[in-house]
Amino acid sequence: MDEGKKMSEKEKKYDIVDKINALSDKLGLSREHRTLLGIKDTDDPNIKELYLKEGSWNNEEPWFAIEDNNEKKAYAFIPAEAFAQIIDTLRHAQQENFNLKLEKTIWQNIPADFEDVWVVAMEEIRKYAQQNDPDKPVSVDLDKLIKKIKKEHPNLFINIKDFMPPQMNQLQDNHD
Repeated sequence: MDEGKKMSEKEKKYDIVDKINALSDKLGLSREHRTLLGIKDTDDPNIKELYLKEGSWNNEEPWFAIEDNNEKKAYAFIPAEAFAQIIDTLRHAQQENFNLKLEKTIWQNIPADFEDVWVVAMEEIRKYAQQNDPDKPVSVDLDKLIKKIKKEHPNLFINIKDFMPPQMNQLQDNHD
């Protein structure tokens, strides 16, 4: 039974190293240029010791580290500047994603002038953001927002009923 337990612990260790290898490959880091560190506990619970397992202290970042007492846990160390760039990239991607969702929602409601609807929507979002905690991200139901704008500013949208023959409008009214 101890053999099976040791084997599974070994497999876990190799599993995390395999994950680090896969991440290194995705980042374009060759294994010769990768730094792998170990993290050891010390007598002082507030102090951990880093030691070099593979690579060099002079290798390019990121550095990967594995805890000796928990080999399922791995860390990546990167310079603060690189971390800030990652955060900026994620924020930009999040903004792009939001813009695309807003654009799609506007187009689905058949705007008469897309730009005008966009401006009104962004102003509504700004108002909403100012009313809430500035430290929390703004969460807006875009469908509800555009329906509200459509109700308050019907001139910004095309009403399909205006293009239907009167007989069709009467049939539609009977179904509503």
